[in-house]
Amino acid sequence: YGFLAENADFAKRCEEAKIVFIGPPAGAIRDLGDKTVARRMMIEGGVPVIPGMTEPEADPKEIAKEAEKIGYPVIIKAAAGGGGKGMRIVNSKGEIEEAANQATSEAKTAFGNGAIYLEKYIERPRHIEFQVLADKEGNTVHIFERECSIQRRHQKIIEETPSTFLTPELRDEMGRAAVSAAKAAGYVNAGTVEFIVDANGNFYFLEVNTRLQVEHPVTEMVTGLDLVRKQVEIAAGLPLGMKQEEIRASGHAIEARIYAEDPENSFFPSVGNILFMKEPTGPGVRVDSGIYSGFTVPMEYDPILAKLVVFAGTRGDAIRRMVRALKNYPILGIKTPVPMIIDIISSKQFQDGETYTDFIEANFKDWRPLRSDADAAVAAYIIDEMLKPKRGAVRIGDASEASIPTPWETLGGWRMA
Repeated sequence: YGFLAENADFAKRCEEAKIVFIGPPAGAIRDLGDKTVARRMMIEGGVPVIPGMTEPEADPKEIAKEAEKIGYPVIIKAAAGGGGKGMRIVNSKGEIEEAANQATSEAKTAFGNGAIYLEKYIERPRHIEFQVLADKEGNTVHIFERECSIQRRHQKIIEETPSTFLTPELRDEMGRAAVSAAKAAGYVNAGTVEFIVDANGNFYFLEVNTRLQVEHPVTEMVTGLDLVRKQVEIAAGLPLGMKQEEIRASGHAIEARIYAEDPENSFFPSVGNILFMKEPTGPGVRVDSGIYSGFTVPMEYDPILAKLVVFAGTRGDAIRRMVRALKNYPILGIKTPVPMIIDIISSKQFQDGETYTDFIEANFKDWRPLRSDADAAVAAYIIDEMLKPKRGAVRIGDASEASIPTPWETLGGWRMA
């Protein structure tokens, strides 16, 4: 995971040292890590791609010429990037130079490579990706889709499977395209083929992530497959051991990414000490996390703290389970988008499946939490302090102060805004 998983030089060094790298071959990582090379490969493999450049370009004047051919709006992207870094949407010729310079600078800082290129910007698309697995014998399958359209700054916040938009026919067509994309790249191990889908069901290749995605648990929940185990088995030389028609999915899973950031302040990073936290539990609830009470959130790393995943038989039940889990997930001391995610998942637009990449901009641009919840938490804290036994009153043999229930354990469902 992380940048090292997509570092072709690292994978190559492992190969040279006779160390088995759990991932695709170095050549596949290198080719797919360059978005323009990947686009050329997909075109040759018959996979639909968004109109745009197939070579990186540094000169804003040349980018402007290409934009005139394609037609505005367009999007400038980092050729070696991912995770929303080095991306700028451009609506007119006058914006090209500044956007290109900003994208180049950001890409160079994030990836050590400032190369950029241009694509047609598909307005109000859905972002739908397919999990793929490929063994060393050339057997390749897809493990269905994940809907990843709810994003901020081109980075995902909520993912779910199955997508509410795909028909069985479109799912089958996109799945075949994902397998074709993996085969065109000579792919081995676990990876993700990402697509942009317009309102008419036309889909276009976006990129291949040459690693296991943050959102892979939703796929595991609906299929029962352990994707990490599959990665290790493939790296060990074992065959997939399953055919496409044998793979089944049931139920519905949703994942919410818990970031250390302030949604009231343009999702600005929130660093500091986690004073208290408690993970939600219960049937169909999974938390992948590495944080704890007392943990210090640093500035230097990706702001994701944890992944909250729920599974249920239907989407409606999964939504209710997610809301309940989020309401029982206090993280105090730093800002997180938990209250906002509750409002998003509870919204009519989300429940109706009207999820597009501009979802937050269109529906939650000026979101603010309900302050009444914060007031209730403050009042509860004051009351608890007033009723707390005096320190000197605890006698030998009595229960220690540590055993006295805290308000977080007695108040039930609540959240800090």
